[in-house]
Formats: sequence, structure tokens, C-alpha cells
Amino acid sequence: MKIKTSLTIITGCFIIFLFIMLPIFLSLQNQKDEYVASVTGSSFSLKDVNNNIITEKSFKSPATALFFGFTNCPDVCPITLNKLSFIMNELKKEKGKLKVFFISIDPQRDTPEVMKNYLSSFENEIIGITGEAEKIFTLSKSWGIKSQKIFSEDGNYTVDHSSPILLLKNGKYANRITHHNDIKEALKIIKKIL
Repeated sequence: MKIKTSLTIITGCFIIFLFIMLPIFLSLQNQKDEYVASVTGSSFSLKDVNNNIITEKSFKSPATALFFGFTNCPDVCPITLNKLSFIMNELKKEKGKLKVFFISIDPQRDTPEVMKNYLSSFENEIIGITGEAEKIFTLSKSWGIKSQKIFSEDGNYTVDHSSPILLLKNGKYANRITHHNDIKEALKIIKKIL
């Protein structure tokens, strides 16, 4: 009798658990689907730091990473670019290739010369993109990136921005890496795309 009562209680608890958790799980899945739907990119035409024209077609390699940031960023951007450079080295050892674009969200200060100089401090070829502020804003928004200038009292500013590494397969959103992912996790996510 005790076993039957225990099984009934356990079954009841499991049903209640499912009743409570299923809507939460479905809600999280919908949020993920909404994020994926919001990162479709847009048509654009900008120039890289070597004056080559870059369009959405430039992202259509087997595996591409997009990172939106700025050269005056004190922490997240240089750390992320170092991580990407290391990942590129690891992939080369396994004959894999990741094309990486660093797109400035601060084109006012990030001229082609400034970006070229900044990116030269990273070991691998990271393609820097800058250009007209309006075009950059439209492009970043189309990939779900948010950014906002934060001004200090002396008139200087920094840029607060979302900082995922967007991973594309043949020009279409496939996944993303965040600053929470360590190198091992990031490589695992990228290798699924390759």
C-alpha cells in the first residue's frame, strides 16, 4: 500500500512539474526563435580598411563570424578579437577556416586608418569595416546589435553595445558565441557549422 501511495504522489508531482515547466520552456524556445528571426542581416555596401567594397555577399563563405565593436573599447572588444584570433589559429591546424569581420559601431572615430592600425595588433587577418554612421547603424540593427553612445561630462563618449559573435553559414545566421563561452565551447559551436 505504501509503494502504491508513493508512486501516486511521485506521478502527481511529476505531472504538476510538467504543467508548470512546459509553458516556461515553450516561452524560452519562442524567445530563441524570435532572436534567430531578428538576425537576418540586410543589403548594404561599405568599405573595408583596404578600400575594398564589402556587401552582404562578402559574408557568404562557408563559415563567417561578425563582431560589432569599436577601437576605443576598453575591454570586451580586444578580449573578443583576441579570442577570435586564437580560434582562427586552432581551426587552421585542423584545415578549417573562419572568415572574421570586425564592424565598427563608432565610425566617427574609427576611420579606415585607425581600424587598420588597431587590427594590425592581432595575429590573424580580421577584416575591418567602417563607413557612414547611418549605414553602419542599419547594418548592426539588422543583425540584432544594439548600441548607444554614453557621454561623460567632459564631452568624451564610449559606446555601450551588445557583443555577441554572430556565426553565419553561407551568409545566413547559424549560431552565436557570447563572452560567457570559453575557447573550448566556442570552437565546438563553430565546428558544428564548418
